[in-house]
Amino acid sequence: MAGARSRNPQGWPLFAHSFRPFFLLAAIQAALSILVWLPMFYGEVSLTSAFAPRDWHVHEMLYGFLPAVITGFLFTAIPNWTGRLPIQGPSLGALVAVWLAGRVAVTLSAELGWAFALLIDAAFLALVVAAAAREIITGGNWRNLPVVILVLVLLSGNVAFHLEAHIEGAADISIRVGISVVVLLIALIGGRIIPSFTRNWLVKVNPGRLPVPFGRFDGAVIGCSALALIAWIVAPLSVVTGVAMAAVGTLHLVRLARWAGDRTSRERLLLILHVGYVFVPLGFLLHAAAAFGALPASAGIHAWMAGAAGVMTLAVMTRASLGHTGQALTASVATQAIYAAIITAAVARVAAVVWPAHGDVLLHVAACGWIAAFLGFAIAFGPLLLGMRWRALATARAVAPAR
Repeated sequence: MAGARSRNPQGWPLFAHSFRPFFLLAAIQAALSILVWLPMFYGEVSLTSAFAPRDWHVHEMLYGFLPAVITGFLFTAIPNWTGRLPIQGPSLGALVAVWLAGRVAVTLSAELGWAFALLIDAAFLALVVAAAAREIITGGNWRNLPVVILVLVLLSGNVAFHLEAHIEGAADISIRVGISVVVLLIALIGGRIIPSFTRNWLVKVNPGRLPVPFGRFDGAVIGCSALALIAWIVAPLSVVTGVAMAAVGTLHLVRLARWAGDRTSRERLLLILHVGYVFVPLGFLLHAAAAFGALPASAGIHAWMAGAAGVMTLAVMTRASLGHTGQALTASVATQAIYAAIITAAVARVAAVVWPAHGDVLLHVAACGWIAAFLGFAIAFGPLLLGMRWRALATARAVAPAR
């Protein structure tokens, strides 16, 4: 892995590294979107969006919130992958502005026009793909090019979402495309960082059985996952899809068992990564059950989105925020409370589908847990991401007498 070059950041610390603005804004948007969605679901609130209420909710989670987290992670990792300078300062600020413009355009698309909203919204991921591809190709880091390809597919899914919603009145296929990309990104990136971070900690703190590093088996599981997800996109409730989902879900359970997650209970910052990944095989298995008529199809979707995506984003956001700001890599009480809230939200959201008789109560529990988790992240990590501690430390060093 190439070592990252760096330059001394100028101006507001928020735009010194991509994880700072994108993690903070993604957390705020995730909380506010669900805060608005619940009364929308019950018909108490309406928006001036060209999307139907369900489609607005799904779009802002799938193509609004998650791309911000992915971008924050990607442009923080790429300098480590390539040794090139990070995107920061005015360039990063412009990228953030495009993302914010997309959120406004989608929400007001009934007045602005669906085509204009599409152009503004799609511009963000287009810029992310172009910048990431440039950095990886120029840096000769071909190993990580599949990540950019998946983000390109996510961009295609976003464009298709707008078109499908306008032409058909509702987006379905493009929703499955976007979810499939998110699952594959978690499988690919999680499959590299979870065993790596776990190994590094175990070697220092808890010697013994170590996780198996990323290898051919992992590559085969990701390949099989891609095939099963393609089948799900095309024919979500077919028997073939059900069999494929069951087989791939089992493979992901085997994969997870190889990472020694049971030995990380002493450090919640690591344990949460393993817990988050549990929702990947759970989603596959729930989709298999849906294909055979045992459960509604949305059970697996929420296992992946509220569970795998929700838990894994917070796991990565908290760890990266601490690590890249020079803080100790350990979960504070506030961080553990955030983890408890998001796990509660994920379990309650899946349970609301599985036990519809208690759906209303469980839906409110899920919404409250989700809002508490992401708003909690914004409150607990906001000062760190805004650079308040950094600024105080820099000032203290500047006035300290030379030794």
